[in-house]
Amino acid sequence: MRIIPIASGKGGVGKSLIAANLAVAFAQSGQKVVLADLDLGASNLHLVIGYQSPRTGVGAFLNNTRADFSQIIVETDIPNLRFIPGDGELPGAANLKAMQRSALTRRLLQIDADILVLDLGAGTHQFILDFFLLSGQGIVVSAPTVTATLNAYVFLKNTVFRVMYTIFTRGSKGFEYLETLRKDKSGLQKLYIPRMLKDISALDPKGYAQFKEKISHLRPRLIMNMIEDPKDADVAMKIRRSCEEYLDLKIEHLGVVYRDSMQDVALSSRLPIILYKPQAILSQAIYRIADKILSSEDESFSFNPKDVDLSFQEASLEAEADFNSNMEYMEELLHTGALTQGDLVETVKAQQFEISKLKKENTFLKDKISKALEQGFRV
Repeated sequence: MRIIPIASGKGGVGKSLIAANLAVAFAQSGQKVVLADLDLGASNLHLVIGYQSPRTGVGAFLNNTRADFSQIIVETDIPNLRFIPGDGELPGAANLKAMQRSALTRRLLQIDADILVLDLGAGTHQFILDFFLLSGQGIVVSAPTVTATLNAYVFLKNTVFRVMYTIFTRGSKGFEYLETLRKDKSGLQKLYIPRMLKDISALDPKGYAQFKEKISHLRPRLIMNMIEDPKDADVAMKIRRSCEEYLDLKIEHLGVVYRDSMQDVALSSRLPIILYKPQAILSQAIYRIADKILSSEDESFSFNPKDVDLSFQEASLEAEADFNSNMEYMEELLHTGALTQGDLVETVKAQQFEISKLKKENTFLKDKISKALEQGFRV
């Protein structure tokens, strides 16, 4: 069974919509798919796939781990797709006990399916990181805003540190080194992982070898969602450079997905957009990404750096092609009268609002960077 965890550094980037639509695309290809809502405390994935309010779900199981897990795996109206709801009986993932996480992991791995899609919560709780690491090829969804890309990088950084703490256990020299850095505020300046690993290799060579083996199986994939312009796709390169330089981590780019107001219409209709409008630019992007995942070898780690370069080049070309298709589609709607001038005005207003938000975020981050630099110079 192929496990596909889907995560994001922050909420509001369309992670659950990507997870749901990818699961449907896999099911349409003939795969037996199970979609699990593991966004505990904010479970709403059932709304995206049109499933009625669930009576029970993951939260109920975690409160009684001896219960029959198969009872919370439900059939959907979509052929080949089953669903595990994440009901609201559990307020969040932060306080889950190790026994609960272990029981849930064990049950998920026993599911009879070709593909298991895990819609994880936003953020970097240990629960989320552990389930993201169930596969070496988990997907991180980001948007082109400054905060979204920064949080995507932070998520991947925390994932690497989670791997470190599973290898360098309490009592090891590697663990002592990490704890010294964590407790020493000045040590935060040393959180440059390639440099840290050089120190650890001398202190704890056996643990270092185990870490390198473990981390070699981590090859996250990126989806840049909610882009407006082909230039937005270039933001993915910033995440890539940061991961390679500061984390010594290679990531692949699965592709871009344009923002589409039709998604809101599909959501209100309780249908995934690839069912509501298969020919939409957004739907075609989902199908393209699903094809890439299905055509790639499951957990294949004979990793070629050229494949990384190619994945980012393809994403850039796809962004241009989708943008041109979108413009042609808009022109067609105007000519046929399906799109009015009022609709265009509303679209422009929405874009202006988004631009205003981005400017505010940019000003806020510049101010924080400026203050941080001033404090650094004083020290």
